[in-house]
Amino acid sequence: MLDLYTWTTPNGIKPLILLEELGLEYETHWVNIGKGQQFEEEYLRVNPNAKIPALADDVTTVFESGAILVYLAEKTGKFLPKSGQERASALSWLFFQVAGVGPMFGQLGWFLRAEQKDPFAIERYRKESERLYAVLDKRLSQAPYLAVEYSIADMATFDWAKGYEHLGISPGSIPHVREWIDRVAERPAVQRAMAKKPAR
Repeated sequence: MLDLYTWTTPNGIKPLILLEELGLEYETHWVNIGKGQQFEEEYLRVNPNAKIPALADDVTTVFESGAILVYLAEKTGKFLPKSGQERASALSWLFFQVAGVGPMFGQLGWFLRAEQKDPFAIERYRKESERLYAVLDKRLSQAPYLAVEYSIADMATFDWAKGYEHLGISPGSIPHVREWIDRVAERPAVQRAMAKKPAR
């Protein structure tokens, strides 16, 4: 039995999508980060960094969302090619999300919601977020999925990218991203994962 410790954020949804795609038996433990549950001692034994998500697989624990995706993909031999350019592409787009999309979209969202607005920070993160969306849109004009075949890279990026309106990104500027969001959202496993979200 796999134990997934997660919450309803885009990072928390990534492994949930993969687990549903894989059809593995798992138990979800919702760690309410709004209530500080990630700092509880029991959870810190799974993830010393006090962030979500984390995964326990018998005696093996994995934290950081990208690491969890790679671990599960390699464990099952699915959604991550074993070698060659296909694997390199999937990993490149996965870490494009981990190092770029997540941090930049997250910062822009945070500053947009902040009570005290910081125009310099908003402009900085908006410009970088627009640039990243443009990179995604160009890629998705060339292939149906980020690494051509549906992979953990798409699962990692999907829930982050679909919030473009909340970030002030013009829908007209990302037609291929929007088509890809619809394509991923139609997958039954993705729908099951999204339906599992508890009310905040």
